[in-house]
Amino acid sequence: MTSRLFTRARGTLMLCALAAAAAFTALRPAEAVPSFDGIWSVAIMTQQGPCDPSYRYPIRITKGTVGNAGNAQVTITGKVEKNGAVVVNVSAGDKTATGTGRLSGKGGGGSWSGGNGICSGVWQAERRG
Repeated sequence: MTSRLFTRARGTLMLCALAAAAAFTALRPAEAVPSFDGIWSVAIMTQQGPCDPSYRYPIRITKGTVGNAGNAQVTITGKVEKNGAVVVNVSAGDKTATGTGRLSGKGGGGSWSGGNGICSGVWQAERRG
């Protein structure tokens, strides 16, 4: 009789442990996906070609979509993936440039080319808000 009680108690204890483990797993928050939404300051530096030596633009990222956050007559479009990979297109009048790179928590950087392929350089981003 004692061994049957012990076996039943051990089975009940095991069942409770499994139920608790399942409950804790269900309550655990989902893996955090970094959000890049907010205002960023982007510095663009020309390394090759006759384009202006540098530019600085504020950009806004909303749900991964990149846009102009300033008053400059520049169209900025692009996308930031959940892993931080970014592709951005900038145009002003008949001038266009494309940038690629990666963002992390508070910064990022990459390269760009434009001016029909005659200019290229690097860019750096810093989160502002």
